[in-house]
Amino acid sequence: MGIVIGIDVGISTTKIVGIKNGKVSAPIRITAADPITSLYGAFGKYLHDNEIDLKEVEQVMLTGVGAAYIDTPIYGLPTAKSQEFVADGLGARFESKLDHTIVVSMGTGTSFVKCDGDEMKHIGGIGVGGGTLAGLARIMLNTSDIKQVAAMAKQGNIRNIDLTIGDISAQPLPGLPMDTTASNFARAQSDASKEDIAAGIIKMVLQSIGSAAWLASLGSDIRDFVLIGNLSLLPQCKEVFPALEKLYDIRFHIPKYSQYCTAIGAALDYTINGKKE
Repeated sequence: MGIVIGIDVGISTTKIVGIKNGKVSAPIRITAADPITSLYGAFGKYLHDNEIDLKEVEQVMLTGVGAAYIDTPIYGLPTAKSQEFVADGLGARFESKLDHTIVVSMGTGTSFVKCDGDEMKHIGGIGVGGGTLAGLARIMLNTSDIKQVAAMAKQGNIRNIDLTIGDISAQPLPGLPMDTTASNFARAQSDASKEDIAAGIIKMVLQSIGSAAWLASLGSDIRDFVLIGNLSLLPQCKEVFPALEKLYDIRFHIPKYSQYCTAIGAALDYTINGKKE
């Protein structure tokens, strides 16, 4: 079997991986002004960097919202599409080694995919995600550079922004420790520093996603959640999600290639399920 290329095509960002003999090789990410430029730029760079000849590629699998713009074979190679939610589930299951979980795909918004063995089912989502973070940062901090916002947030004090249970109650409430967030941004003042605001924005977005994921699991016995997408790389994930684990008695997992799981899943859709039309 030759190499199978999985490509997650966004509107301006494309992620690409290769899978051969069950192993993921050298994933990369390319940003460009439009999905076509991004796709071909990522594909060309991937082949060049990994010294792969076109004849070594057995199949190209596309997924993501930008894949709708692609209607012709990539460089004349066999090309097909994978449903994004299936790709999310397959990639997250492969990387996390968990097959009874909810995949939390943190993109522009956030989607939830329930994985139960070989069954992948989209069970909902929320309109809070990376787009929310970028938009609020653009309005409040004059930047939409997520890395810059994350760096600013490290210097911020969330106590100047959020209201906790301890701020409104003299005693812990049932199931709610005193340091649990009671209200995001409720303590914020008009002269709040940019660093504090950045900390507040990131925590609000991540907490909203984590709590919504837990709510999506109610009525099932699922206690494990796999976080994928670019937001999973934020250093604040290591603070926010462990706190939610204690609050809800659940487990969040961030696999090695978390930001590439959808591209990985697209390739796996071919290697597992065979030829696509």
